[in-house]
Amino acid sequence: MKEQSNIPTSKVERARRFVTTGLKVGTNYIKHYTRKLIDPSTTKESLHQDNAADIYDTLSSLKGSALKVAQMLSMDKGMLPKAYTEKFAMSQYSAPPLSGPLVVNTFVKTLGKTPAQLYDSFDMKASNAASIGQVHKAVKNGKELAVKIQYPGVANSVKSDLRIVKPFAIRIVGMNEVDMDKYFEEIESKLLEETDYKLELRRSMDLSDACAHIPNLVFPTYYPEWSSDRIITMDWLHGAHLKEFLQTNPSQEVRNSIGQALWDFYQFQVHTLKQVHADPHPGNFLMHPDGTIGIFDFGCVKEIPGDFYTNYFCLIDKEILKDEQRRHEIYTNLEMIHPTDTPKEIEFFSGLFQHMIDLLTLPFTLPTFDFGNEAYFNEIYAYMDELYNMKEIRESKVARGSRHSLYINRTYFGLYSILSDLKANIITDPARIAQLQR
Repeated sequence: MKEQSNIPTSKVERARRFVTTGLKVGTNYIKHYTRKLIDPSTTKESLHQDNAADIYDTLSSLKGSALKVAQMLSMDKGMLPKAYTEKFAMSQYSAPPLSGPLVVNTFVKTLGKTPAQLYDSFDMKASNAASIGQVHKAVKNGKELAVKIQYPGVANSVKSDLRIVKPFAIRIVGMNEVDMDKYFEEIESKLLEETDYKLELRRSMDLSDACAHIPNLVFPTYYPEWSSDRIITMDWLHGAHLKEFLQTNPSQEVRNSIGQALWDFYQFQVHTLKQVHADPHPGNFLMHPDGTIGIFDFGCVKEIPGDFYTNYFCLIDKEILKDEQRRHEIYTNLEMIHPTDTPKEIEFFSGLFQHMIDLLTLPFTLPTFDFGNEAYFNEIYAYMDELYNMKEIRESKVARGSRHSLYINRTYFGLYSILSDLKANIITDPARIAQLQR
């Protein structure tokens, strides 16, 4: 993949790139409608492919928060047309990498030494490159290391990038601006945290240590002495990402082992630590043929407020939800329904949410669950598609759902997606959470 020799860091230049892309997207629409005049049977598939390619090319060259939004959208199956999902998924671990001189410059600026002065060997070619940074392989004292380097200008461009990328997100997702304003505030706060590598280093060490007792998890050791505000050095983890791992045709036993480890990892964080690794895309996991899984990248961690936690997990308790008054109270606390809603709106949205909750919480209500059940996921995607196209939701004047639900829902959707791809059959009994206590 071709390397980048520079990244636009000024607000003016980054905005110009977005405007140029907007013009390309507009041209794509003109081409589409021209083709449709000639051939009325023309579908939007080629339009989506052209738009996805143009938008991704811009985002991948700019790096940072704009590309991170694309990565987040790629994880939400059913939210975007397939062309966007497939193209944006590349941002998980295969964005164009930085050139060598930019890498060396980052070391000199933040650690005062070149990579050659810090490590016994350092591969100037990036092993992978994503939205916020890229990873290089190094060796020190015979130990293989992974060195994560943040792209220049990422931290300073978060706010301006999100303002610019929001219209793209509104258009391709179809969400109204009220929802986007509310959730972009949450996205902004998380992205600013992700650019703070000192914070990420502390969280990586703390959460890895807290979860080290969970079976079949592998965490790297981190090295503060070779880390800075834009560099993190850790052990190099071997293994395969999900797609490559599945191509090896692992046994059901191995799939179940990895799936169980992931489920336990997330449940322990959510219910015991009240903070969670909230970036469960396949690029952050390395799977092994012995049924273990390596976990890294704690840049995006969602701390879960007590009140939100209590109300959110009341949704799993069917007995509580049988009480109409209590259910109304929970829905209100979670901002799924609003004080300004009419009785008709309350009844309508309560019914919609109840069905969605019944679907999504099903694994929590059973002793074991087979995530290889395609009918289950087809039902979820069909219902989400129905909601997406529902006029009452698209024209809602209020954003429905607490801002805290954005990253918690994203975490569970990401987890479900991986477990589905693994076709893992695992223990989901809530009693297992107590068994994970140290």
